[in-house]
Amino acid sequence: MGARTGVDLSKVTSRETAEALFADGKLEKMLLFPSEFGGKEIPQNIVYVPLGISAIKGQLTGTLVRMVKDRQINKLTVTPEYKGNSFIPSRITMRAWHTDQKGEFNPSIEVW
Repeated sequence: MGARTGVDLSKVTSRETAEALFADGKLEKMLLFPSEFGGKEIPQNIVYVPLGISAIKGQLTGTLVRMVKDRQINKLTVTPEYKGNSFIPSRITMRAWHTDQKGEFNPSIEVW
């Protein structure tokens, strides 16, 4: 069972099921690649996650925005990971780095 949803997220195996849970207020829609960095609201960039996950990602995005302003990073990837056939990502990993500097910022969000 999803701790935040009361729904077994391993059984959410289609966009249609995820959208129905979203319509019922049990999931929220979130952009994988943040709009602050050019992420678009297109199917390939939209995931459905338990309530509260987008707030966590928003905090991380705020940190990334500050890092860009401070010229600490200039590249970003966001990668969802899945368990079984679930349409809901189980983890979202971000990788941020600067092409001319050493070091990376690699936060991940455990979704379920």
